[in-house]
Amino acid sequence: MNRRCFIAALAASPCALAQQRDAARITVTGLEVFEVKVNRRGNWVLARLQSSAGITGIGDASHGRPSDAVTIKFMRAFFERLRGRGIFEMERLRKECEPEVLANSNAAATALSALEQCLWDIAGQALGVPCYALFGGLLHRRVRNYANINRSTDDRTPEGFASMAAKAVAAGLDAVKLAPFDGMPRQGDAAAIEKFTRRGIECAAAVRKAIGPKVDLLIDGHNHFDLEGGLELARRMEPFNLFWLEEVVPPKPLENLAAINRAAKMPTAGGEGIYGIKGFLPYVTARAVDIVMPDVKYCGGMLELKKIASLAEAAGLLVAPHGPASPVGNMAAAHVCATMPNFQILEYSFGEIPWREELVEPPERLERGHLVLPDRPGLGLRLNDSAVKRYAAQ
Repeated sequence: MNRRCFIAALAASPCALAQQRDAARITVTGLEVFEVKVNRRGNWVLARLQSSAGITGIGDASHGRPSDAVTIKFMRAFFERLRGRGIFEMERLRKECEPEVLANSNAAATALSALEQCLWDIAGQALGVPCYALFGGLLHRRVRNYANINRSTDDRTPEGFASMAAKAVAAGLDAVKLAPFDGMPRQGDAAAIEKFTRRGIECAAAVRKAIGPKVDLLIDGHNHFDLEGGLELARRMEPFNLFWLEEVVPPKPLENLAAINRAAKMPTAGGEGIYGIKGFLPYVTARAVDIVMPDVKYCGGMLELKKIASLAEAAGLLVAPHGPASPVGNMAAAHVCATMPNFQILEYSFGEIPWREELVEPPERLERGHLVLPDRPGLGLRLNDSAVKRYAAQ
């Protein structure tokens, strides 16, 4: 370091220390909740925390089960534990809320995760750094996304899926996922199950034909099969050169997923509904899948997502976070993905609504299927209040 740089660094240090001290004094003061109308598959629920410094942070609480109303109820209750506390108390929040998360539906996990995202957004802004700087630093400036076309495809036929897949590829995405077995009975006669299975395979074949051999194809089974049916499905999917086959059987017992993983000739993926690193430990230990899919909205938030990724890294597994989310949830996950040595790909909900880019400022910057990380502090985006109001759920 030359003399001029050294003197400049010394001069800047008191300011930097003062900023850190000031950030440590910031407390949480308020909560706003917004519901935005999307489609028949669910709305987006967004949180915005207010702070004593006037800085606000946003988070995504969408698609909590059993309902948005239950998620919002938990979020308001958890906020009361945050009120008046410092903006860096992410671990304390998780510790205090975890018993209720474990005792209830994933609505509680979704509520906790949204508030935690808000805290990281505020913290990054208070310190003047992007959130990814708080999770180990940038490894990937551009985060690859795949197009989930399942939520936007109303015509659940081979032709309907193929048409939406072609639109996704035309928009620049080079990987496409669908769940063509939705609607299949969990139990029933063998003939009915085979009919749904055959139809789903026809949808996969139509999409593969529409996107060509170079675009990656991902198939989600949404837990519709039993072990025997899952093993058979993996065999029948071999001609389509899948990027992965996702959750063809329920997560319990883990032995079934692990058996399919061992037998399948394509990679397998799953884990979208699991909460916390403790929940993922047996999943990873059993080698239930090749690729783990924690969802930043369900797993406990951004810090928990990072912990789960580290657990997977130790086991030699890749991470591809689940998240057919709003731009807020997508960006929260992307900031953590950008710091993962074992990151593979992130989910992007394609084609759900034509006004997606209006929801946040600045809009998501998606280039050839890759989300470009902003260098602005925090998550790097704000809610567009006029759009939130215009598209509010009634």
